[in-house]
Amino acid sequence: MRDQLEEAHRHSDDGYGRAQHLNKVELPKRFYKAVDVARLEDGYAVTLDGRQVRTPGHKLPIVVPALSIAQALAAEWAAQGEFIDPGTMPMVRLINSAVESGDEMVPAFRAEIGKFAGNDLLLYRADAPQELEAEQERHWDGALVALARHFDIAFQPTIGIIHQPQPATTLSKLDAALEGQGLLLLTALVSITGITGSGLLAIAYLHGLLTADAVWAAAHVDEDHQIRLWGEDEEAMDRRAKRRVEFDTAIAVVDALKG
Repeated sequence: MRDQLEEAHRHSDDGYGRAQHLNKVELPKRFYKAVDVARLEDGYAVTLDGRQVRTPGHKLPIVVPALSIAQALAAEWAAQGEFIDPGTMPMVRLINSAVESGDEMVPAFRAEIGKFAGNDLLLYRADAPQELEAEQERHWDGALVALARHFDIAFQPTIGIIHQPQPATTLSKLDAALEGQGLLLLTALVSITGITGSGLLAIAYLHGLLTADAVWAAAHVDEDHQIRLWGEDEEAMDRRAKRRVEFDTAIAVVDALKG
């Protein structure tokens, strides 16, 4: 499922899809000295030697509504050494992806989150072993209860992987929970959904029903169970650490923009 969400961004020239191929591309040399944040009429922009940063593909000007996002962008630009490595710039990649997607992608991003929520990680339970069942209940039941109470909805969890349709009213209210959200915030929620495999966790975070750490723990119940059984794999843990950076970046955008 995570691959499906990444695919939604591959049309942009500097989204997550491109980031996966950075090791195949010669990195450009740093061409600027000074990095600043400028206040504009419609938000904040990062400047490099006084010139406003634009997206690498369509050369669209980047203006963000929150100072904290602009400061995070500026910090990533300032941290570059002799070469510019987008792999070390998660906020830049996320915002570039959003801007190059364009507002026309808002309905698609909202629908994608809803699609995950209707066939969500939290709704499909293991029937063994007992330890995994208990961990899923501990992390997932609380999230479902919080969502059910907040939105006055009901879920129908199931055992196994056979599709279990959710009530139409539940899906409708979950879709309404994303109503009015803009491109940047929805892009961040799509990222959280892709990383966690759960639209419900993304919606729960947006509405203050779970902390970021609780979302992360819930998303990794199965993986953590495997680690307890077989121990840590170095490559897998490195991938997980990189996902956490992307996750924290998306969380920062949601925190900056949610009402």
